[in-house]
Amino acid sequence: MIDHSKQRDWPEGTPTGHTPYSAWLKTEELHALQQPVGDHPGEFGFIVTAQVSELYWMLIVREIQTAQVQLRANNLRDAYKTLKRVVAHHAPLNATWKSIAWMTPNDLLSMLSQVVAKHGQDTALQGWTYRHMVYLLGIKQDEHLLHFEPQAHRHEQLKSALVEPSLYDDVLAFLARQGFTVPGSVLERDFCAPYVPSQEIDALWHEIYADETRHVELQQLGETLTDIAEEFTNWKYFHLMATRRTLGTRPAYFGKEGIEWLVPTLEEFPFPELWTARSVIGNPPAVCQHHKGAK
Repeated sequence: MIDHSKQRDWPEGTPTGHTPYSAWLKTEELHALQQPVGDHPGEFGFIVTAQVSELYWMLIVREIQTAQVQLRANNLRDAYKTLKRVVAHHAPLNATWKSIAWMTPNDLLSMLSQVVAKHGQDTALQGWTYRHMVYLLGIKQDEHLLHFEPQAHRHEQLKSALVEPSLYDDVLAFLARQGFTVPGSVLERDFCAPYVPSQEIDALWHEIYADETRHVELQQLGETLTDIAEEFTNWKYFHLMATRRTLGTRPAYFGKEGIEWLVPTLEEFPFPELWTARSVIGNPPAVCQHHKGAK
């Protein structure tokens, strides 16, 4: 028989009334964070789903920042491993949409009417964690900063992310240090401004991919960045479809119709030349309709 009367041999740092697991993961605090404002039976699940998304965005932000530090130290091996984790984090993040797929317009509007009455109207696209991730992915839009002025410390955090290099800026700077041709106008640009794709960077990625046996690690980096961009775009697509199902063409995002607001964001691709360069990467056989000389 196990004697449960004796104190377990846990470190002195373990708080009274906690197991090491609960102390480490702060489970008491975590499970007290869900506070519905209405009586809809699905609101608790909606809150949990949104909080999980917030945690994954925070995790992705931290991973990208780590990869940037590694790239600046020319540590491609560890940066690659870190960015592979970012790809992995997107799988459960994107899957959170399944947890709220049950919502109809009646469900969402019932919940939102009570949330808006207590807290006011907002959207996840205006959350500071999401916006920080978007800035790190290179989609720089300074007009979003105005929304965070009441949250002064988060406003400063996002302002810093806006003016500092994105992940793609650090990738291109790393490639320049490896001897690839990156125009000075790209390396020394105003990082606040939206990134403008260029033929020179198209040519850089074409050079990296030209021979499958050379620059293998850089090709792996390119494919991992492409995976991140694809998963990020998948999340936005799921958001669009959820909006179609629950709001239709109602005004949703600061008076603007939800679908009209969201559709253009699907064209905001991170790392754009990794996509445009694919039109010239590879050598189709002469009989292939995609060959340059085919008619």
